[in-house]
Amino acid sequence: MAHRFLNRLKLMTALALTTFLAGCQPPPADSGAGSSVQSSETFQWKLVTSWPKNFPGLGMAPERFAERVNKMSGGRLTVTVYGAGDLVPAFEVFDAVSQGTAEMGHSASYYWKGKTPASQIFTSIPFGMNAQQMNGWLNYGGGMSLWREVYAPFGILPLAGGNTGVQMGGWFNKEINSLEDLKGLKMRLPGLGGEVLARLGGVPVTLPGRELFTALQTGAIDATEWVGPYNDLAFGLHKAAKYYYYPGWHEPGTVLEFMVNQAAFNSLPADLQAIVEIAAQSVNQDMLDEYTSRNIAALDALVNEHGIELRRWPDEVLVELRKAAQLVMAEEAAKDPTMKKVLDHYQAFQQGVGAYHRISEDAYNQIAHQE
Repeated sequence: MAHRFLNRLKLMTALALTTFLAGCQPPPADSGAGSSVQSSETFQWKLVTSWPKNFPGLGMAPERFAERVNKMSGGRLTVTVYGAGDLVPAFEVFDAVSQGTAEMGHSASYYWKGKTPASQIFTSIPFGMNAQQMNGWLNYGGGMSLWREVYAPFGILPLAGGNTGVQMGGWFNKEINSLEDLKGLKMRLPGLGGEVLARLGGVPVTLPGRELFTALQTGAIDATEWVGPYNDLAFGLHKAAKYYYYPGWHEPGTVLEFMVNQAAFNSLPADLQAIVEIAAQSVNQDMLDEYTSRNIAALDALVNEHGIELRRWPDEVLVELRKAAQLVMAEEAAKDPTMKKVLDHYQAFQQGVGAYHRISEDAYNQIAHQE
């Protein structure tokens, strides 16, 4: 009996030890894309941009993104940023990311209207939504799902990558007092805003940022918009034009974008994928905060130190610009079913948020800023 008890005790001890040791073994590695298991593998990515290297605001957004990704990943994912022209030209960023020449890009989606017209809506449209409203639409209103749907055929994953807020109306070498002053006007104005200008007799021109000062100074163009006081002061545009118009009807809430090569993103483990997305979210808000603050001192310097003449667009001109914008949007939507799908969705959200903001944000501002 004792012998039989001892044998049973040995067997139970051996089974318990086997079970314990099995529990101490690490789980099997998951070789699938986006594994939830942290890997020691490292990744080196290239990020190409449409902006001059380290340019205030626009150019610093990708730099901050790269820094945050490196820190959060503990160096497992490092991102090297290339300014416009360093690796690819400013307007070839989309192709570079789509083809895998670079894993990421930072730009503005309205530059890619030749690839897919609907892309323009995800930057800004004339008389469209402001930054707060755009973020609401993208993050909680279904806009981001549409953006990813539009970019999917190109193998690109889009992420919101900053917002400049309502931009300025631009720099002019002559006063704009009526619609007649727009006729024949050569103005750097990309996207749908350029189409609106053309409808009223102007000549829209698309140029990268680094060429604006020279083009304006030499008379190659008569006017230009860029962003707002913070960036415009850095470019020295006040040295090439006298009149500074507001508001930026053409870009009331300009979203910048991070583009990620989809295959490269899929190759990352899940924790690094999350780091890329979270870093982009932080930069998206960070840029808006920076412009909100920096524009104050920059505008003061432009007006009080450099003597530029700040002008508001005449009401007559704004009314006609808005009418032209409505016609342009309707015509563009009629040409492309994807454009129509995205625009209908955008405008439905804009109508809803606009109605709410009239009794909230707008009503408060009217009271708070009464003189």
